[in-house]
Amino acid sequence: MSMSASAHLPALPYRPAQPWPRPPHAIVAADLSVPPVGARVAVAGLVILRQRPGTAKGVIFLTLEDETGTVNVIVWQNRYAQFRRAVVAGRLLRVTGRLQRDNGVVHVVADQIEDISALLEQLVHIPDAPALSSARKSP
Repeated sequence: MSMSASAHLPALPYRPAQPWPRPPHAIVAADLSVPPVGARVAVAGLVILRQRPGTAKGVIFLTLEDETGTVNVIVWQNRYAQFRRAVVAGRLLRVTGRLQRDNGVVHVVADQIEDISALLEQLVHIPDAPALSSARKSP
């Protein structure tokens, strides 16, 4: 019978080898199971989905993605009116709000929404990458 040493080690939170420029105090998606329900948290990520169902009475649902997973965000109508520009145009958002958990689904109910899309240029930087035209070889 063989056993691996990793079976006895505690699971550690995922930490990337090269940390990206995470906004201050933002928790990663993978760690959202740690704070208690109702805790005030900040999350940050790329906007991968915006939904405004007709049956939702003005509520907007956002899905943000960071390096560890996705975060569901609920934006009530009054917050949408206050942060409309960020909700509509932001590519990278930081959302501060209250944590909700229901039947294994985690949501952040937005209190504040910040467009931090300007950080995208710092997120991916490949030094000395060859231009596409110079990477091609002629036959």
